[in-house]
Amino acid sequence: MMSKESSGRENSLREEARRAKLRMKSGFWAECQDDMTEKKQKAREQGLNESKAGRYFHEQVSAKIEGKKEDEFYLRVKEMLLSEGEASDAIGRLTDRAYYETLSYEEKQRYNLTLSEKYLRALERFRRECEFDVMSATALNKNA
Repeated sequence: MMSKESSGRENSLREEARRAKLRMKSGFWAECQDDMTEKKQKAREQGLNESKAGRYFHEQVSAKIEGKKEDEFYLRVKEMLLSEGEASDAIGRLTDRAYYETLSYEEKQRYNLTLSEKYLRALERFRRECEFDVMSATALNKNA
């Protein structure tokens, strides 16, 4: 007799297999391959690192397949960077003041370090996206 947990995993696995089969039948992977080849070619033409572009677009496809939602923190950082650019007080702007005030001195230090690390990862992601989004926008403008 199967447990509910085991049965749930089996159903989940079946659902994932069904979705994978649909992707194959719909030509999703062939389309991804063509799109990836085209984007890497455009990156090469624009003097960008082709393998770096390939990794970036691979991450986008993986996130799409997994159904990942945008990270709230990243969206806040992105909005701030788009509206104001990089600011020297970015960590202060991103700090949850109400929560911060409840922390001890040591907890505040940990919070600041964690927030700084998250901000740097978000900033790096933003720069990477801008690099390749500019590439895509340039290619679209040439075709228009």
